[in-house]
Amino acid sequence: MKNFFKALIALFLLGSLQAHAAGTQYDIQVNGLACPFCAYNIEKKFKKIEGVQKVDVELEAGKVIVDMAEGAKLTEPQLIKLFKDAGFTFKGVTEKPL
Repeated sequence: MKNFFKALIALFLLGSLQAHAAGTQYDIQVNGLACPFCAYNIEKKFKKIEGVQKVDVELEAGKVIVDMAEGAKLTEPQLIKLFKDAGFTFKGVTEKPL
């Protein structure tokens, strides 16, 4: 019984790592991020997008890091509109697998 639970936990952890690793991370450069309210506003906008798993805003670096689920993508036109509507200027984006 003890080995069963160890195997079950190992499968769960392996599945969690594989599911997370299959997505994409977007490193987005933005002008105009200045305060925690700005960060909160951006986080709210991203969390409305299907597939967003995590949003980190680095105010001093002017950067937003977004982790997306497998199969979910962000496009440059989508990002330009999102930041323009929020009152910020989109500068660029790089993406890499998680």
